[in-house]
Amino acid sequence: MPWILLLGAVLAGAGAYLAGWPAWTSYRQREGRDLNAERYAAWRGRANEPRLSAREGMTGEERRNLWLAAALALASLACLVGFFAVS
Repeated sequence: MPWILLLGAVLAGAGAYLAGWPAWTSYRQREGRDLNAERYAAWRGRANEPRLSAREGMTGEERRNLWLAAALALASLACLVGFFAVS
């Protein structure tokens, strides 16, 4: 029984990583590109133009994947606590 909990913790942790890491990196890369575009506009002297920020924030899919990763990480932690409590 304890090994099933440990296996569940490992699988849930791996699932959290696989769901969350790509969403987080794509969000950070997009933010970096937006910041570089703003810096370039400032360098070209167009930063004073009144306009809305080009930053989008997270997409719905990225947000869903990060919530899924958080839920899987909590499940992994619960399995790990259960493993140590049983063994």
